[in-house]
Parts: sequence; structure tokens; C-alpha cells
Amino acid sequence: MCSIIGYLGTSISAQALRTGFDKTVSRGPDDTRMLHIGAATLGFHRLAIMGLHPEGMQPFTRDGSALVCNGEIYGFRPIRERLIAEGETFESESDCEILLPLYEREGLDMFRGLDAEFAMIIYDAKRGGLVAARDPIGIRPLYYGYDAEGAIIFASEAKNLVGLVHDVMPFPPGHYYADGKFTCYRDMTHVDAVCEDDLETVCTNIREKLIAGVQKRLDADAPLGFLLSGGLDSSLVCAISAKLLKKPIRTFAIGMRSDAIDLKYAREVAEYLHADHTEVIITREDVLQALPEVVALLGTYDITTIRASMGMYLCCKAIHEQTDVRVLMTGEISDELFGYKYTDFAPSAKAFQQEAKKRVDELYMYDVLRADRCISVNSLEARVPFGDLDFVRYVMSIRPELKMNTYDMGKYLLRKAFADDHILPDDILWRQKAAFSDAVGHSMVDDLKDYAESLYSDEAFAEGCAKYEFAKPFTKESLLYRDIFEKYYPGQAKMVKDFWMPNKAWKGCDVKDPSARVLSNYGASGV
Repeated sequence: MCSIIGYLGTSISAQALRTGFDKTVSRGPDDTRMLHIGAATLGFHRLAIMGLHPEGMQPFTRDGSALVCNGEIYGFRPIRERLIAEGETFESESDCEILLPLYEREGLDMFRGLDAEFAMIIYDAKRGGLVAARDPIGIRPLYYGYDAEGAIIFASEAKNLVGLVHDVMPFPPGHYYADGKFTCYRDMTHVDAVCEDDLETVCTNIREKLIAGVQKRLDADAPLGFLLSGGLDSSLVCAISAKLLKKPIRTFAIGMRSDAIDLKYAREVAEYLHADHTEVIITREDVLQALPEVVALLGTYDITTIRASMGMYLCCKAIHEQTDVRVLMTGEISDELFGYKYTDFAPSAKAFQQEAKKRVDELYMYDVLRADRCISVNSLEARVPFGDLDFVRYVMSIRPELKMNTYDMGKYLLRKAFADDHILPDDILWRQKAAFSDAVGHSMVDDLKDYAESLYSDEAFAEGCAKYEFAKPFTKESLLYRDIFEKYYPGQAKMVKDFWMPNKAWKGCDVKDPSARVLSNYGASGV
């Protein structure tokens, strides 16, 4: 993960700009460069992943224009070879160096054709202004705001912009900004035509496309590791990767000292794959001590995002401090595509599809945000195979009747797709889903709730909630998170659309807690 900033204005001083930008230096600790070009300033904090030599340092420049990009451009080598055949020369092995000559040829149409996870800012000398864009799912972060004179500024994280602009806003995924307006170039949840493939064909395609998505993301010049919970999604990513790499992979799992569900299953998967496996053990004290830091790095007050971030952050912290791993493969985005425990209650196929659309559209505010911040703050890069654009496009197009849980087993299509491969033990492949924050240890969420209960009397809770009009807290735990959030992001609550919760309009989902453990169908999922 790298960090970028771009500004074309005069009211923010160079010092203030640099101070704001340096709040995310941990995203790119290897090198820093600020470039003043034309009337613009572009900044780059580098985490070297592809093209490790100094020549890969950004901003890249060309004919008076310049570019900074936090991203991975998959399949960049064939594009690079084509550009060389057309007369281009390159100074580095960086995947992002192809972007300026590609932009010169294709203009704004370039973004639509990229197979990539990216956020980028271009100073376009011909336009005399900034162009910015973000990948269609929002895996790489980007925010924006306007200075006192109305000039726009872009940066990787909200914390870069706090104090520089009045309102910090997330850059919409799948959009580019040019000539003063935002334009959608790709909508990943819009289905032009429903896929009519039968069950067997669907499962075959799911298998092939996920393997392809994993294979793309194994291309790294820096050491690679894998987050492993022992659940279906991360276990599949690990198993596919081990088979493709044909060598032991490095896996990492985390859990509470007393009741971690994940550690048992992750250990089973690691042994099956002959992985070099590390367990990170945490305590109540570790969790409570890290809480303010986690809220600050996330830039959210959402309950489920914070809960799920506690274990992930502490695991990534240990990886950063104790290993040379730079790239982490994760299992995010599967739930949004194939369903959560609560989507078992979807009243119709149409409702299931609408919920999947909502969840994928909002990924950048919840699960994807969590993964990015917990990993990047520890100077690591996340790669998300389930977010592969071809894979997401295909799964979104599958008839929702096939994706719904009519099989007495959630994510049936994904499980069946790999049933004949035997790359995982059957009890893992067919393991019921457990909520991530619970699987780290049921006691962790209970500890957080108890801590909040100790801080607020009923009277203090009522008074505290009354302070907030937007996304009003509704439990003492949610009030605690909101109070911490406001210390770091005062007045910026509208950066987050709302609390992540099951669809309360559905029978069985009208709950006051986002955890799947409160649902009637959770059953033995957390055992």
C-alpha cells in the first residue's frame, strides 16, 4: 500500500499539505517525494512491491504531466511490451509506469479498461488540471475535499484532509474526476444480462475465475503472506495459492487466549497445506489498549467494522514487527457476493440480489475499508482475489435463485465449485460460516461491550447520544466508538453512510446488534 495526495490550489500552504500527507507515511515508509508541477502538487509515500529499485519511485512524469498511483495493475507486462513495441521506453519495472503513456493514448477511457486495484491522481498538462480515479470496487482508498477557495484536493485517507478542508468525502468507486465533475466509468453491480448457465457450468466458471483471480495476485517482487481464519474464504485463497506456487506458503492466524474458534480451524488448514504457520495470541488488555488506535486508523464509528478490525490489526501488527512479509492475501468480498448468515432470510430472489448489490456497492465503507487500513497502517499491502473484476462481474450476473441458500448450506456454489479438487479438508470446505469478530474469540466482543458499559451510566448514555444527530448511537458500545471517532475526525461523521446492519425489513433480521450470533440461524457456526 502506498499513499498519494494531489492538490491544485493556493490557500493550503506547502507545509500544511506536507503535515497532512505525513499522517499516512506508514502506508509507504520506503521513500517520500513531493513534486510541484505546473500549478499542482503531487505527493507519494512508497511501499515498494513491484519494481523494487529507486527508478520505480513516483511521481512519474511525461511531457509536463505527472501521475501518482496507489495500485496494482494486473497483467501490466503484456501492456508494457505492447507499448515498447510502439516506441515507448521505461526506466523501471514498476507496473504503474505504464499508466501515463497509456493515458496519453486512451485518455479517460483508460480507466474502464484497467484490470486493477487502484487510486490515482494525474496532473494533466493539456487540461491544466487534476484528473483522479478509483477502482470499481474501491479496494484502494481515496478521499477528497475542497479548500477555502473551492479548489479540490485528493488524498489516500481521510486523516490526510482533516483540518485542510471543511468536509472530507470518500471518492466514489468506479468513478473518475475530470473537468470539475465525477463520472461513473464502471458499475460492478449493474447486470446487463442475467447469466442462464446451469448449476454445473456456474460452479465450473466460479472455480476457473477465482483461480485466475488468485494467480494474478501472486505476482509480487516482495515477500508474500496469507491471512488465514480457517473459514471458507481465506482457506480457499490459501489452498489455491499453495497449489499454484507449488511450495509452502506463510500463513497467519489470530485469536483470543481463551476461546478463539479460528485458531483450531486455521491450524488444521495450515497442516493440510504444509504451510509455515504463525499464531498470534491476544488478550482483553491488548484489545482495549488498541481500541483508540484502531478507530483512529479506520476513520469509522461503525460497530461491526471496528469489532472485526481488532484482531486483523493486531495480527498485521505482529506480521510487520516480526517478519519480512510485505504483501498479504485476504478472503474479503466473498460474503457480499455469496451471502451472509442474515441473507438466508431474504424473502425472494430479487431481494437477495438487491442486497448483494447494496453490499458490494458499499464495500469501500466497511469490509474493504477494514482490510485496507489494518494492513496498510502496518506497512503491508492487501490483495483481494474475491474482488477480481471478472469474478465479481460473473457472480453478480448469476441467477439469484442459484445463489440463495436453498441448500441448507451458505455459499453452496463456492463450496461445490471446489468439492472435487480436494485442496481443503471436507470439514473446512463445508464448515458453516462464523462471524469474524466472534471467531477471533467470543469473549472479545463481550469485553468491548463490558468496557463500554463501565464507562457510561444510563444517564450519561442518553446525554451522549443526544449530542449526535447523524447516525445516532444506539448502544453504549456504539457511543464509545462515536466519541473516539469525533476526537480524530470532528464533524466528519457523514463520511460513513450508516451503521452496517442486517436488513431489518426482513423477518428474522430486526436486531439491535450487527453480529450474526444474534440471529436464529447462527446455530453451530461459532463452535
